[in-house]
Amino acid sequence: MKFVVSTTALTRALQMTSGALTAHPVMPVLEDFLFELHGNNLSISTSNLEVSINVIIEVTGTKDGKIAIPGKILLDSLKMLPEQPVSFNIDTDNRGIEITATSGKYKLVGEKAEDFPVIERPDKEDQLTLQSDQIIKGIEKSSFAVSNDEMRQNMRGINMNIDFNQLTFAATDAHKLVRYTFREMESNVATSIILTKKAMQILGGILPKNIPVTMHFNKTKAFFSFEKTLLSTRLVEAKFPDYNAVIPVSNDNILTVTRLEFVSALRRLSIFASKSTNQIVMSINDGSLTLNAQDLDFNNEATEQLGCTYEGSPINVGVNCKNLIEILSLIDSDQVILKLSQDNKPIVIVPSEQDPGEDLLMLIVTIS
Repeated sequence: MKFVVSTTALTRALQMTSGALTAHPVMPVLEDFLFELHGNNLSISTSNLEVSINVIIEVTGTKDGKIAIPGKILLDSLKMLPEQPVSFNIDTDNRGIEITATSGKYKLVGEKAEDFPVIERPDKEDQLTLQSDQIIKGIEKSSFAVSNDEMRQNMRGINMNIDFNQLTFAATDAHKLVRYTFREMESNVATSIILTKKAMQILGGILPKNIPVTMHFNKTKAFFSFEKTLLSTRLVEAKFPDYNAVIPVSNDNILTVTRLEFVSALRRLSIFASKSTNQIVMSINDGSLTLNAQDLDFNNEATEQLGCTYEGSPINVGVNCKNLIEILSLIDSDQVILKLSQDNKPIVIVPSEQDPGEDLLMLIVTIS
């Protein structure tokens, strides 16, 4: 197996696929990059058995073959080389690998390509085309709300709900919730699937902006294809909670506040809040928002007052400061709107301005 490749192109491909490498795998080969050379096309694959990534790059090939190459030493060494062509000369029988660069030669030993798990490819699954910007934004806004509770498998992922002309990302851990809908899309299918947080974060990290992405899916897997790259992932096989049922529709006390001022105040007060509950109390009346945090165990207390716009009856409500900061930090608008009720229903939080065709809604439960 022989080929010549640019260090820049190869390093970029290795970095894109490295997200699926496994540090301490049950199978040693899962620490490796699988190289498969066909003519001038080099296929590079990685897998952790949950997520698999395949990238194809152009090289100058002279002898086809395939081998699994230890991931860490290969990537670390290539990152140290400046841009230049490097030659790979691989004996697939004894798995000896020789890399020749301008500065010298580097030798290592690979593993059998046959030991690498088969990378499944889409066949006759349902498919649709999405915009990468929608996927990236959906992942960025929803990942924080995914549950870490192993007893709640149906919450341990991001729900993608496709309803012909709209796509909704949703996530919840029962304390906070996000629903992010894109209305300007076309699809011939309707479905609801749950993808793991890890898989979606890997996908979000390698997706270029503003390109079409083809998505295939069946009952157990989803595939995302773009620019000679394929990411496949297992689905969470569970039914996602009916999140629309828990979003209040009658919260008629409306608070509008400057987002960055609100976040800064919350961060200061969080220092004085109870470390077990992270609770802060919001006292709201016309034109005034008072924030109070207490830690009775250490006699710590802090109070701040912010200007706001408020329509509704005076109200006192407690929330988890940490969760509220997370939510507000993911909203882009200068102002945020909080919709509250007198009977301790969850608080609905939305941006004061949203991009056309988009609808972002956050929710946080109250603390009595």
